[in-house]
Amino acid sequence: MSNGYEDHMAEDCRDDIGRTNLIVNYLPQNMTQDELRSLFSSIGEVESAKLIRDKVAGHSLGYGFVNYVTAKDAERAINTLNGLRLQSKTIKVSYARPSSEVIKDANLYISGLPRTMTQKDVEDMFSRFGRIINSRVLVDQTTVKFAANPNQNKNVALLSQLYHSPARRFSPMGVDHMSGLSGVNVPGNASSGWCIFIYNLGQDADEGILWQMFGPFGAVTNVKVIRDFNTNKCKGFGFVTMTNYEEAAMAIASLNGYRLGDKILQVSFKTNKSHK
Repeated sequence: MSNGYEDHMAEDCRDDIGRTNLIVNYLPQNMTQDELRSLFSSIGEVESAKLIRDKVAGHSLGYGFVNYVTAKDAERAINTLNGLRLQSKTIKVSYARPSSEVIKDANLYISGLPRTMTQKDVEDMFSRFGRIINSRVLVDQTTVKFAANPNQNKNVALLSQLYHSPARRFSPMGVDHMSGLSGVNVPGNASSGWCIFIYNLGQDADEGILWQMFGPFGAVTNVKVIRDFNTNKCKGFGFVTMTNYEEAAMAIASLNGYRLGDKILQVSFKTNKSHK
C-alpha cells in the first residue's frame, strides 16, 4: 500500500512555522507546475509553487507544494480548493507537515494485495496498530484508464455535485450536436491552447468558480475574471484556456446556457472580436 503522493505529509500542522506552506495531493498526471501556480494564485499571492516529479523519468508524481505569502491566503486555499475536481482527480489541499524524525519512516508499502481489496479494507486491517494519517491503494494504470474525451454524462454529474441547488442546473447539449452550437466560433490558431469566453457572470464571480466549473472537463491552463478597476467586482465576463479542443468543446456544450445563481451563462470559443 502506498499513497503514491507522499500523502503522509498532509497531517495538519498547528505550528505557525508551517501555516503558509501547503501540500497538494492527487493532482492530474498532466498538470504542469505553471498550472499549479495559476490555480492557487486565484486565491492569493503565491511565494512559490513546486510540482514534484520523478527524478529519473521526469513525469509528475501527482503532488506538489504551494507556499503563500500570508497564512490567511493559505487557509483560504484549503477552504476553497480542498476537494476540487480536476479532470478525473479530486485534489486534497492541506498544511504541509515539516519533516521530522518521528514520521521519517512511518510510510508503509504493501505489495501482493488481492485485486478485490479496497482502500477501506486495507485501513480496517491496519487501523488496530495505530492511527492512519492517509492511505492509498494503487491501481495498475494500464487496466484503469480515462478516455481523452470525457464522457458528457460524467461531467454533468460532477458539476451537479458542485452546484446542486435547485436554482443552478444544466441545460446540456448532446455531443452529436456540438457542431451546431450557436455562437461558437472556433479560432484558427490554438498554439497556446483553446480560449473560452464566458459571459454574464455575476459581480461576485471569481477565478475559483471558473476552476470548479471547467476543471472536471479537462486540463485548464489559465482562468481570468475581468474586474472593474475601481470596485474590483467582476464586469460580467471572463476567460478560460484549455489545452485540448475536444475537452474545451465538451465544456462549452455543457455549460452554455448553464444557470449560475440568477445568471444564464453564455459560453463560447473566444474570437478576435470578443472582449479583448
